[in-house]
Amino acid sequence: MITAISPIDGRYASKVAELTECFSEYALVRNRVRVEVLWLMALCAEAGIPECRGLSDEEKTLLIGIVEDFTPQEAEKVKEIERTTNHDVKAVEYYLKQKIAGTSLEELSEFLHFACTSEDINNLSHALMLKDGIATILPHQQAMIDALKTFSNDWKSVSMLARTHGQTASPTTIGKELAVFADRLAMQKHKTESVEILGKLNGAVGNFNAHLSAYPDVDWPALARGVIEDQLGLKQNLFTTQIEPHDYMAEIFDAISRFNTILIDIDRDIWTYISMGYFGQKTVKGEVGSSTMPHKVNPIDFENSEGNLGIANAVFGHLSAKLPVSRLQRDLTDSTVLRNMGVGFGYSMIAYLSTLKGFGKLKLREDVLASDLDSAWEVLAEPVQTVMRKAGIEKPYEKLKDLTRGKDGITEQTIREFVQSLELDEADKQRLLEMTPASYVGMAEKIAEML
Repeated sequence: MITAISPIDGRYASKVAELTECFSEYALVRNRVRVEVLWLMALCAEAGIPECRGLSDEEKTLLIGIVEDFTPQEAEKVKEIERTTNHDVKAVEYYLKQKIAGTSLEELSEFLHFACTSEDINNLSHALMLKDGIATILPHQQAMIDALKTFSNDWKSVSMLARTHGQTASPTTIGKELAVFADRLAMQKHKTESVEILGKLNGAVGNFNAHLSAYPDVDWPALARGVIEDQLGLKQNLFTTQIEPHDYMAEIFDAISRFNTILIDIDRDIWTYISMGYFGQKTVKGEVGSSTMPHKVNPIDFENSEGNLGIANAVFGHLSAKLPVSRLQRDLTDSTVLRNMGVGFGYSMIAYLSTLKGFGKLKLREDVLASDLDSAWEVLAEPVQTVMRKAGIEKPYEKLKDLTRGKDGITEQTIREFVQSLELDEADKQRLLEMTPASYVGMAEKIAEML
């Protein structure tokens, strides 16, 4: 939308469309309706609450239909009620009472929201939103991991000059370096999906006070657990105040932030490799790289990704630092903050799609990598001095330092003449003489295969 304040809802709306089912106001209201209905159905199924009688099949179908047929238009009806109540959760209760008015369920109206505090409904709704949001972004995270695995396998034996501190260093392979990133991302994806999503349904301060005042003989923790775990697929947390403490949320946001931080590292390295000529980029017909320089093919996908990841992590950082903190049994600062969960997910999604788009444009330029290696014979100072140590030659490091450090014009001949002058085991000497910067990659290829 051209008038949107946030680019998530404007420029990038199409990229985050699937997240609207997870984090929009509609999604929040829909989940509240679901929780309220399931709680009513659980009360009706409890023999210890005779006033909330059992439901007929037709009544169950009616209630389930309210949930399954809930549309954005229905959500607008809830919001209309909220304009009067000025309370979003109470509006859901009144909406449901209107939905069952005139049916056989009307006599059970006062068991809607029974013994609940608003946070009983909200914490479960937010948990469901997170559950859906994680399920939505995980495939995109996996797509980047899979792309890196493919690159790693395809280029596992393509030698590349490494650079530590930006200076020439012992060679590696491009495949092995990308394997490192794939493994790091996979670890953080696993941490994200391994966090247990918790929920509570235990009243105003977490003690089932109101519940027991009405029905002291009901096993309320078990009844609540049935809704939380069996119906919603979450994990019950009995150790709460009025709010579920949100610690698990911080774990999720931190794990996604770490994934994003690693992706920033990837974006920057790929950007640098492009600037060095290691990668070219496939052109897209009609695209423009510069308003004045026709030749430009800029690595904008990786730049866009990096920028959006920074915003995502700023949001996640605040969420994970703020949400576990609440004054006494609760304050309301978490409520407004929780409404921004989708912002972090949205900017992450935009970044993931940008990186994937950038991956799709990469063309490896093996000739540039080979040329770079062939002009860096000084990197063989490391294996030469190491074999000299093996042979017991005095001050091998210092001798190679004098030969190579800060020197221009270190060539194949320079290294070979030095090796020829050494008193070494013939097999060791021959191995060094046959070595080139391109072949001096250690186990890089095998490590890439281990991925």
